[in-house]
Amino acid sequence: MSSNTDQDPSKQPRPDAAEFNAFFPSAYTLQQFTSPRTPLEGDSYPEPYRGPLKVLVIAADERYLPTDTGKLFSTGNHPVETLVPMHHLDRAGFEFEIATLSGNSVKFEMWAMPHEEAAIVDLHRRYLPQFQAPRRLAEIADALERGQSDYAAVFIPGGHGALIGLPCSEAVARVLRWAMARERHVVSLCHGPAALLAAGAFGEQPSPFAGYAICAFPDALDRQTPALGYMPGGLTWFFGEQLQAQGLRLLNSDVTGAVHQDRKLITGDSPFASNALGQLAARALLDEMARQTLG
Repeated sequence: MSSNTDQDPSKQPRPDAAEFNAFFPSAYTLQQFTSPRTPLEGDSYPEPYRGPLKVLVIAADERYLPTDTGKLFSTGNHPVETLVPMHHLDRAGFEFEIATLSGNSVKFEMWAMPHEEAAIVDLHRRYLPQFQAPRRLAEIADALERGQSDYAAVFIPGGHGALIGLPCSEAVARVLRWAMARERHVVSLCHGPAALLAAGAFGEQPSPFAGYAICAFPDALDRQTPALGYMPGGLTWFFGEQLQAQGLRLLNSDVTGAVHQDRKLITGDSPFASNALGQLAARALLDEMARQTLG
């Protein structure tokens, strides 16, 4: 089969008319890496959670990521990496509290929405009021530190939007340190684990995640994405090498849909891991809530 024909999808990033010098992924990468359907197997939980604790979702509220060419990548939270894990937790009985750093709306990479997957479209619609008017994360951190609030877990979705603000946010650091101190699960995947950097970015104490092993999107693959037209330039920094500098161990060098649980930290490598991550997180939280009830 010949290549580079007139019918081949372009590897040129597509302009985002809403912002100067901003670009969406190329037609080639959308064809290769997005789909109107997404796996949702194993989403039955016969004994769902009935308690009051919600899952706190820390989502990106910024869309434009600067690249090393000066061009902007039009990004946000990846819908599959956000909504598929949420789907499993929802089916397991958990509700969500949505938060962003600013309290401004959650940004989604809508070009990756699996628009033919009714359960995912419906979940997005159901939580749309919260996605459009989330809580401000610093206010949640204040309430947690005063003992006025509690959550079953913290979930940080993937998407390159997680690289903007979250890794250097004091509010993220406070929430993650609260979760570790209270032995709450922290769940993330793909680029979402970049937010773990915040926990080691303030004060003289080492990261509470030092010594943990995780799956995440590899830096080596991020270095390849500009050649495919996924981004209009390269990243200006790489979160994997910075996590390693804080003492974390990255398990994967490719994306295969791998997930991993290290104590209360549950991670996945890419959108391909979204379904397995959701299953793992839902079962872990159900087991934890059952132990607390029996205790």
